[in-house]
Amino acid sequence: MDTNILFIFILSIFVGIEVISKVPSMLHTPLMSGTNAIHGIILFGGILVLADATTTLAQALGFVAVVFGSANVFGGFMVTDRMLQMFKKKK
Repeated sequence: MDTNILFIFILSIFVGIEVISKVPSMLHTPLMSGTNAIHGIILFGGILVLADATTTLAQALGFVAVVFGSANVFGGFMVTDRMLQMFKKKK
């Protein structure tokens, strides 16, 4: 069971890298606001892994998922806010 989870984790890393590398740089900022929900799901999944972790490896991977998911969610909201401020009228 643990090897299946590790295999899915490694496969998702490669798929994520392939998907992100194919996106043009002009679309990265608009896509950030759309992917905040996905990062929220990653954060929730990391919390579930931590809640059910019985081994040190599962605890470490859950902790890493929570840290990276949190960074992505908050960073995504910061980038979206900065992007939206570019369209506000200056006083």
